[in-house]
Amino acid sequence: MRRTQGPHTHMIQTQARHLQDPTDLLSEVLAQNAGGFVELRYHKKKTRAVAVEKGRVDTAQVTEHSGVGVRVLEDGTWGFASTDRLEASAIERAIQSARAAARASARARTERSDPLPQVALARGRFDSDGFDELSQKPIDATIELVLRIEAATRAQSAAIQSASCSYREVFEEKGIVTSDGAKAWTRLVRPDFSVTAIASKAGEIQRGYEASGATGGWECLFRSGAPEQLSERAARVAVDLLSAPYPDGGRMKVLLSPSLVGILTHEAVGHTVEADFVAAGSVAAGKLGTRVASEHVTLCDSGVSEYQLGAGGSLQVDDEGVLAGRTTIIRDGILTSYLHDRESAAHFGVHPTGNARAFEFDNEPLIRMRNTYIAPGTSTLEEMIAAIDDGYMLEGATNGQADSNGEFMFGTKAAYRIKNGKRGALNRGVNISGTAFDVLRSVDRVGRDFMWDMGSGHCGKGQLARVDAGGPWISCEVLLGGRHA
Repeated sequence: MRRTQGPHTHMIQTQARHLQDPTDLLSEVLAQNAGGFVELRYHKKKTRAVAVEKGRVDTAQVTEHSGVGVRVLEDGTWGFASTDRLEASAIERAIQSARAAARASARARTERSDPLPQVALARGRFDSDGFDELSQKPIDATIELVLRIEAATRAQSAAIQSASCSYREVFEEKGIVTSDGAKAWTRLVRPDFSVTAIASKAGEIQRGYEASGATGGWECLFRSGAPEQLSERAARVAVDLLSAPYPDGGRMKVLLSPSLVGILTHEAVGHTVEADFVAAGSVAAGKLGTRVASEHVTLCDSGVSEYQLGAGGSLQVDDEGVLAGRTTIIRDGILTSYLHDRESAAHFGVHPTGNARAFEFDNEPLIRMRNTYIAPGTSTLEEMIAAIDDGYMLEGATNGQADSNGEFMFGTKAAYRIKNGKRGALNRGVNISGTAFDVLRSVDRVGRDFMWDMGSGHCGKGQLARVDAGGPWISCEVLLGGRHA
């Protein structure tokens, strides 16, 4: 097995002894360095990854990164430092460095952070399912699975020219201790699996891609289908798209699949309600208590995996020691809350929502989403199709972008024409665009069947974060970038 360093990991010398729970050590150091607000966060991240392409193991790696991040609030200013040594003297030096950084910054600042709000902070041990199960699974068995699924994908059709398959699991252990009462130890594991099929015919090339990500064990990871089913779906889409026509463009009535609902709620809505973006002037600023969507839309962000097990952004405690429950952002079309860390909650005069997250120990916590979704409604998919005279049923998010105004453009994998309440043949995927809140105002039906469908990816905002997003099918209006648009 090769030990390699990936683009977002760091190889460091690990402790010889196995660390179980460092919160007692952190508490002892904190007691010896009292004064002002101090937050100590131990974070160990271990990643195992396997990737196979064209029958060859391309990557098989294990990486570890661990240490302690230190934040202080002094003179109304934050200071941050970190150490990769879990030793009292090293942590004390990091506290001193963070205090020095805060004092230096304070001399150059005219504005000061508000005192942190009082809140019930997490204490005790918080373990998520799957950690022990996956840590005991031999990596040789994982390599065999990935090799087998990649070979099966290539064998699905003579039109499949190449395939790739990958599996990754990230084990995280954290100890969070603060001078105002948090003392929490958490463990979780986030596995993800993906398969890609490349089909070609007469110079035409199409791609099929299926992925699944979760927080939890094997059952959570493959809740939407076994590895063999993901392989078959990826190959079928790649082959079918070779002969699929292009759809028409223009403003259309559409049904958005759970994956597209997920990317819409995360990229085009979720970021606009992160309180740091709100303070910078996002489209959601000043709109609390106003209608931003139709009465059919309730949109939430939760540390808990709701409606379906294993959502990829789940966590019980955030990286400030705040319990990570559900925040209802939009209720029945009315904007009701932003997403907060402790600092922004103090600024807005509300309670923190448990959205402070740091990618690794040497990153400061930022306001980040967890699992973002539109809550299910009452319609069946069949009823939603039957209600459309002329439109499209759009499946699968591929890529996209959105800005602080909620304007977005996303790619889709496949489109099915709907005529007179009947679903027609497959069309090639299209780009969809619009303004998120305008799209949400156009929602007239919300499906009853729910799915998480973004757990295999990362969100980027200065640093990475594992998130998930999803929902039911929704009926709305968007602008399609078809061939004749």
